[in-house]
Amino acid sequence: MKIEAQARGVRIIAGEEAKDRRVLLNQLIDIAEAAGFAEIVLPSVEPSSVYVDKAGPEILSQMYVFPDKKDRSLCLRPEATATVQLIADKYYPRQKNVKLWYFERCWRYERPQEGRYREFFQFGLEVLNPDSDNTRDELIALAEKMIRLKTEEYVLARAVKRGLDYYTTDGFEIAVPALGAQKQVVGGGTYRQGIGFAIGFDRLMLCNRPR
Repeated sequence: MKIEAQARGVRIIAGEEAKDRRVLLNQLIDIAEAAGFAEIVLPSVEPSSVYVDKAGPEILSQMYVFPDKKDRSLCLRPEATATVQLIADKYYPRQKNVKLWYFERCWRYERPQEGRYREFFQFGLEVLNPDSDNTRDELIALAEKMIRLKTEEYVLARAVKRGLDYYTTDGFEIAVPALGAQKQVVGGGTYRQGIGFAIGFDRLMLCNRPR
């Protein structure tokens, strides 16, 4: 659905598509909360400095950055994990095994195409200060369970170099080859304060859809 003067790379979602998205979101939430995760809601507008030392050159080049009326540099959030890391440092520096899930709009200035939008949605899980060596495997298992809500045809890569500077070890990814160029649906890894992953919700919605 489109209207005149709509910005490129954004969408209006209504009707059956909106209903299908809500069904999938509720299924993801059920899986997350059954595993002990609680919701966190993040701001859409943040200081651009949040990402300068964390996000990596590709994301930094795609950020929507603007000054406010006092000339402070702000941005539309390009992803969520960098903010969660700051929250971990301030509110959970010693609390173990803090489990959070989020569903957030994010923005990046990319070339729009199916599965890649300038305004997009991420569903993510983060475990802060994990107290178990098995947390990584548990998160990967949860990510696979979520992907299987839409498809059984996916490829798990357990050791990949992620394009985000805050990861401290090899990350992990899940791709759905049927999606073509936008096949990466899940990306995650370990950072100083914990470990987590994010699902490209819009891409997950495309799984099993005739192309």
